[in-house]
Amino acid sequence: MAQRLDGRQLAAALEERLERVVAERLAQAGRPPGLAVLRVGDDPASGVYVANKEKACSRIGITNLGAHLPAETPAAEVLSTIQRLNADPAVDGILLQLPLPDGLDEGPLLAAIDPEKDADGLHTLNLGRLLKGEPGPRSCTPAGVMALLAAGGVELSGKRAVVVGRSILVGQPMALMLQAANATVSIGHSRTKDLAELTRQADVLVVAAGRPRMIGAEHVKPGAVVVDVGIHRLPSEPGAKAKLCGDVRFEEVEPIASAITPVPGGVGPMTVTLLLVNTVASWCQRCGLDQPLADLLP
Repeated sequence: MAQRLDGRQLAAALEERLERVVAERLAQAGRPPGLAVLRVGDDPASGVYVANKEKACSRIGITNLGAHLPAETPAAEVLSTIQRLNADPAVDGILLQLPLPDGLDEGPLLAAIDPEKDADGLHTLNLGRLLKGEPGPRSCTPAGVMALLAAGGVELSGKRAVVVGRSILVGQPMALMLQAANATVSIGHSRTKDLAELTRQADVLVVAAGRPRMIGAEHVKPGAVVVDVGIHRLPSEPGAKAKLCGDVRFEEVEPIASAITPVPGGVGPMTVTLLLVNTVASWCQRCGLDQPLADLLP
């Protein structure tokens, strides 16, 4: 039976560490860390995500400085809000919650966020820093995967890693982080011919394809470590509790993998935790404090 890489357990442990980091440096900093999650419109899923992030902030001592704008807010006003947060010395991290309402182009708005306050680690400058191995905020989901692998004792140096998915959000930065850890990395995607032939070579297989239950036993080498980044809501009967699944057919893969992340409870909790890590790390830098979180920013 595969070892389960438990994201909930690790996220809780990291929150305790972050709470200590903030408490021990609060007097020297003179103010708590501040995170601004900017939400535009009333997308129900976004509402849940933002509420979870705000609760996590309150648990570790981060001040919530975000804003919720109506769906009909013009792009110029959203941009003005971002510029105000950029200039606010109490704000250490800014996150623009996606998706945006129809008619708002996320590109210019994301580009307007001060790279030093980029809590999501997705600004062009910060992706460039990752590529060059320079310090800076890291993309939350792949950085969370790296923390899970480290906590699970998964050795990466010299290993063959395959990432399924090539998005800027997960796949591309994931491949760069694995490569920086001295793994030999390949990227597969929807156009890859004979994907199973590629994925069966992986000692570490990270699946971020965004397609429910895409990867099964035929894709996995026995003894591989399998990380499932996907999360999807399955159709359910009216009134029944919705069930979730990932990109991996867990029941098929768990018996042959050496370690695997569950869905839910694997990568998901780590994404929120790394958002907090980016914010606290920025706070330490901006307040001239030591940097106690470098091991979590691959």
